[in-house]
This record gives sequence, structure tokens and C-alpha cells, in this order.
Amino acid sequence: MKRKWLEKLKKVEELASQYKRHPISSAYKPRLSRPWQPSSVWKLFHRQAAAFQFAKTCKEDVHVFALETILDDIERRLYLVTTYAEFWFYYMKLPHSLAHCYEVIPADTVCKLYFDLEFYKPANQGADGKKMVALVIEFFSKKLEDFGIKCSADYVLNLDSSTDEKFSRHLIFLLPNAAFKDNIHVGNFIKSALQPLLSQNGYILPSKTSLGNISMNDFDEHCGDNAKNSQKASTKPPYAANQDIYDLSTLFVQDKNGRTQLFIDLGVYTKNRNFRLYKSSKMGKNVPFEVAEDNIFAMKPSKHHSIEEQIFLCSLISNVRFTDSLKILTCSSTENKKNGASCPSTTASVITGRTMKGYEFSPYPEIDNFILSLVTREGFNGGIRQWNYFSTEELLVYDTVNYRWCENIGRAHRSNNVMLLVDLKNEIWYQKCYDPVCRIQNFKSKFYPLPQEVCLPSIFKEEDEECFLTMDENGNIKDIKQKVVLTKEWTVGKSMDSQSEEVITVWESCIDDASIVEAAEDAELVDATNLTWEDWNVEETDIPDELLLQAVEAHPTAEET
Repeated sequence: MKRKWLEKLKKVEELASQYKRHPISSAYKPRLSRPWQPSSVWKLFHRQAAAFQFAKTCKEDVHVFALETILDDIERRLYLVTTYAEFWFYYMKLPHSLAHCYEVIPADTVCKLYFDLEFYKPANQGADGKKMVALVIEFFSKKLEDFGIKCSADYVLNLDSSTDEKFSRHLIFLLPNAAFKDNIHVGNFIKSALQPLLSQNGYILPSKTSLGNISMNDFDEHCGDNAKNSQKASTKPPYAANQDIYDLSTLFVQDKNGRTQLFIDLGVYTKNRNFRLYKSSKMGKNVPFEVAEDNIFAMKPSKHHSIEEQIFLCSLISNVRFTDSLKILTCSSTENKKNGASCPSTTASVITGRTMKGYEFSPYPEIDNFILSLVTREGFNGGIRQWNYFSTEELLVYDTVNYRWCENIGRAHRSNNVMLLVDLKNEIWYQKCYDPVCRIQNFKSKFYPLPQEVCLPSIFKEEDEECFLTMDENGNIKDIKQKVVLTKEWTVGKSMDSQSEEVITVWESCIDDASIVEAAEDAELVDATNLTWEDWNVEETDIPDELLLQAVEAHPTAEET
């Protein structure tokens, strides 16, 4: 008996030592401990396009993240498809594997106003970063009044990733009941607001070229001596906006080579932009974004989310949910302004038939054509005034023109147009109203199925063969090279290393003999500590290694008895 217990104790100690060297993360189990969270979706891709294509076939509210990592001794950027809830779960448990992550801001999707602010400290000894941040917030809050939006620093999440060498901030404006049509419009808004400042300080843009299409190096070459003398800008009249005076000359800084550039990075307003996440650092560095000490944005208590998770969710640029009263802000480019288009604006041009004026079709032209068929049937001469896409809910919202038919009253409204909404995940469409009576009633029409030919699985088809990756619960990434066929349903409630489609039957990460031996030893340990499988609910709780050792120590050996 004594020898048997000593052997068992030795095995437990060996297991404890092994687990300390290679700890096992808890698996994401939303169906058990978090019933309000979505089921498990976790898949890595080499290509961003493949990740978006897969995401559009998922029923869950999945999103695309970029992950910087080292694979086969080479620095690579991979693309991860998962839900916000599951990403945060592993983001906190795998700080080494998920230390360098970015939100991919989808093209053409409704998003928040955001800024990337930075300057090189050694070249800007007299610069006061905090005052410059406060100036940016105050100035653009004032510019938002052109939209009828009241804003202040209370609505701005201020994140800091500064070092001794570089001042670096992210500002995310959580506007009260408002968001921008997409990040291209965000960029247009910022460039339009700064245009007088650039012109005033000798920065004259080439004709037919918007600010976002040339680099700051091009500015120096184009502006010559004016750029080099921009430090004297403070002697010029300050920039006036809405009868309030702002001296924005401090927003010009010097780079490492002594060239003049803006404190505001104007290069982050592009399609499918990768924007570094809260708690993430760049590859090769350990300086993550944290809440700045001068941040005054306050998080509200939440039943299901910790403060840290709430900050993470608020920091996501494309995490905007649709409401009937949400105001969508638009701003035309500097090129379009010459043609009479206004900036800012909250309206869009009309799309009728195949004639497009102003905005192009949405990312789903097949669905656009279906909506056009609805508003032009039975003698109606309707059109699409504008569309807005909410990636968080996979929702397309169409504002119509010359189409007022309302299911609530059984006839057309006399003056108010209606909106048609397409739920891409559930493959349905329905109608809502701008009419005050219908809005008070929170009216929503019956749900109608989308035609099969415009449903996303029919529109997006996976290539015959794709090299993709998998990540186990410890954050180890492996290549899986085999034929993949996408299905509409993704495996639910399994850990990351076991996630796969039903049609895939062979994986490289199969259970090996060592895993079976470890499982048998764990079963013996449970029996030795007089616990039943009902007592040890493996579906609900992970038993810490320390508790296992305590249980063995609590049982006296044969010699002690």
C-alpha cells in the first residue's frame, strides 16, 4: 500500500511540475457558465480576404482581428475570426500569444470617430502632449456642432501607449446617439476641419488631390521653405471656428529627420484598416495601449462585463449598434466639395434603378437590387436614398425615397418615407418607419425571408483548397493543410483546438497516447480523493493544480496510518 501511494504521489508531482511549465487555459464555455454569450467561433487565416469571406457565412456576430505573431521563425500577420466575447476571454488568458492584436475596421461599415496621435519626443522638446490632446478633443467637439452633436472630453476614451521616445495616443469618440457612415467619411471630416489650418500655414494642396492621398513627405517637397518654417506659425492669426478661436499651430511637430508633420496621423482612414487594440503592443515591443492618466471618460457598471472588458468594447471602432434614432454622419471629400457637395452632411444622394449618384452600391449589390425591386413593384417609383451597414449586427439599413408603404397602417404614409432592414445573419428583411406614430409604437413589420440567390452563403463561396491555421487553448498556432468546405453551421461549444466543420474529419492535432495516459491518471486521482464525476463538474469548473496536490496531501499514506 505504501509503495502504491508513493508511486501515485510521484506521478502527481510530475504532473504538477508539467502543468506549471505548460499551464492549460480554461476553455471558452458560453453555454454553461455564460448563457448570455455567443457560441464558439475561432478560426485563423493567412489572408484577410479569406477571413472576411468566412465571417460573412457565420450566423454568429463574428468579427475579424489581425494578429502579429512569429510563425516558422518569420514575423507574420494572421487574421482571426471570432466573436467579441470569445476574443476577450482568450485575450486575457493568453497574453503571450495574443499580445499584438489589431481590430480590422471593415470597409463601408458604420463606425466611431477616432484619432491616432503621435510625435517623436527628442525632436519636440517643448511639446506638451496632454495639452495637444485636449486641444484636439476640444476643437473637434466644436466641429461636431455642425452636425448638431454636442460632445466633450466626457465622451472620449483616451488611450495611451507612450514611451520615453514617442508620445502615442488613441482617441475614440463615443458620440451620443451618432456615428459616421464609415471611416472614409471620418477621414474626410478630419481633413476638411484641418484644411484651413494647412492652408494658413503654407500647406497648399495640389489641385484635384485630397489630403488623404499624399504623405507628409510630399507636403515638404511641395511646400518648400514654407514647411521648414512652420515652427513660426504661431505668429500667424489663429484658426477661427464657430466664432471660437483655436491656435492649432501646436499640432505641427517634427519627425526624426526634422521634417514637419501633423500630430494627427491622417493615414489611418483607409478601407479594412488595422487599428491596434486596447491592451496590445506592436510586435517586438511591450508597450500596450492603456487608459491615459488624463482620461475622464467613465465606464458605467455592467452586469455581464468587467470594467476592463467594457473599455475594450468601447475602444472598438466598428462596434456600433443600430437604433432608430441613431444619426449617421457623412462628409464628402475635398474633391467633391469643388463640385458642390457639402461637408459635413447627414444626407446622401439617391440610387434609383442602376443610376448611381453620390454613393455607390453597398458591399452587397445583389441585395441592393433586391431592395430596389421591392420599392419599384406594383407601380411604386421608389429608390434608395442611402444605405448604412452595421458590422456588429450584420445589418443593412436602407433609407428609401418615393416609397412610403407601411405595413402598420396598411397604406402609404403621406409624407414620411420608410426604411427597409436586411438581417444578413438570419437571412430576413423587414420594414420600419420614420413616422412619429409608428416610432412611438416601436413598430416593426413581419419578417420576410430573403431570396435564396441573395443569401450570403450563395454569394460567397470558398475556394476549393485553402491553407489555414488553428490555435490550441495555450495559444500555440499550427498549420492545417487540407481541403476545406465551408458549411453554414460552425461547431458550437467546443474548445479552440477541436473547432472544425462537420465535413472535416481528419486533423493534425488528434488525441495522442500521452493525452490518454494523462486522462487516466487524472481519473485515478479523482478516485483517490473520493470525488465523483458529479462532484467534480468538469463542464463547469477547472480544478487548479494546487487543489489536486492539497487533496493528495490530505490523504495519509499507509505508513502514517
